[in-house]
Amino acid sequence: MSDPWQECMDHCVEVTNKAGQMIREALQKDIAVMQKSSPVDLVTETDQKVEQLIISSIKEKYPAHSFIGEESVAAGAPSVLTDNPTWIIDPIDGTTNFVHRFPFVSVSIGFTVKKEIEFGIVYSCIEDKMYTARKGKGAFCNGDPIKVSGQEDISQSMVLTEMNFHKDPGHFKTMMANIENILTIPVHGIRSPGSAAVNMCLVACGAADAYYHMGIHCWDMAGGAAVVTEAGGVIMDTSGGPFDLMSRRLIVASSRAIAQRVAKEITEFPVGRDDTDG
Repeated sequence: MSDPWQECMDHCVEVTNKAGQMIREALQKDIAVMQKSSPVDLVTETDQKVEQLIISSIKEKYPAHSFIGEESVAAGAPSVLTDNPTWIIDPIDGTTNFVHRFPFVSVSIGFTVKKEIEFGIVYSCIEDKMYTARKGKGAFCNGDPIKVSGQEDISQSMVLTEMNFHKDPGHFKTMMANIENILTIPVHGIRSPGSAAVNMCLVACGAADAYYHMGIHCWDMAGGAAVVTEAGGVIMDTSGGPFDLMSRRLIVASSRAIAQRVAKEITEFPVGRDDTDG
């Protein structure tokens, strides 16, 4: 009996490879940069072209499926997760990295059925690292199995986060205070590679032990959530509660002990939801 979701995943890998090639070719040319919500919220023609490539390629094969894409939502499409098979797409996760040719740029695609993630693919296309994960079948990088470090002592950990511009000075102060709280536990260090999906995969393969972020989106998280979960990692809300794909916040870690310690050390600020705040 055929496995329809595996067929979807195989098709997704093909499409993701094509998208990565498009991104690498674009990096050899001048990059036209546009602003979205702020001077640091960037989009390029390549973001839009890559998303069009991915959605058109998938829609041709699976016309009844639903889509949530970063650039589609920016153009006014809804960001609502239903029970229908749904592709959640970030054509370039790390657009600012792409603009500066900083080498952590990924294509991230998560696939949900009945609001549960069935598989995820993250292609760090400059590194040429293809992370894949299917529910119940493990996580892989370029076909080789990966797993989290298993570290349980946060003082022996490398932690990832991102430092973003916040219009609200209170939110900015909270973000910086959270970083100080984590650093002074102490931990081995904090790093900010600039791609949420890559951050999650770095935890999944044991290169880092935790990652936390508030203010990202479902398309940043869906692909990586599958990879880190199947690699044996823990994923939860920044409050310490269950992970919610539409909540715009998460902690991933190599162990529950580290995830819970991160949740204890950081203070939340309001970021809204993807499915209600537009």
